[in-house]
Amino acid sequence: MNKEELVIAGFRDLFNKLVWLNKSKMEDSLKGYKSSEVHCIEYIGRNEDSNGTKLVESFYMTSGAISKITKKLIKKGIIESYQKPDNKKEIYFRLTPQGKAIYEIHEELHKEFQERDKVVFEQVSEEQFDSMLSFVEKYSRHLDAEIKKLGADIKSESIE
Repeated sequence: MNKEELVIAGFRDLFNKLVWLNKSKMEDSLKGYKSSEVHCIEYIGRNEDSNGTKLVESFYMTSGAISKITKKLIKKGIIESYQKPDNKKEIYFRLTPQGKAIYEIHEELHKEFQERDKVVFEQVSEEQFDSMLSFVEKYSRHLDAEIKKLGADIKSESIE
């Protein structure tokens, strides 16, 4: 394998290991919620005035898929929709008290995982962090451009 293939294989392997290590604890703590629902809750919890368009952009999902997830979360009483007085067209989402509780559980799990992995990150220099972050940003911009070339600019899709 060349270096590019090794990097991609390394990212895939790291991601798969993280998912495997975190999966059972996440599933035990967040029973009854799919990963996509939890990530939606996390996004809404972190971002004021979340709406369907922002969720579509963040998750690279279709507006139909996001609509399905948000409707499920509304039905479960996890999020609620609202409109701003000055914008009756756009629908926004916020967490309910029950949604905030799920959000907090998820955040605590992330802190626990971060603590578990701290031993590695303590050994990384600022220069190494900067280099990795620069690469990730550059690669992400490249992938965004490739997505756009395919006409799959899902960021411009709207949601009801």
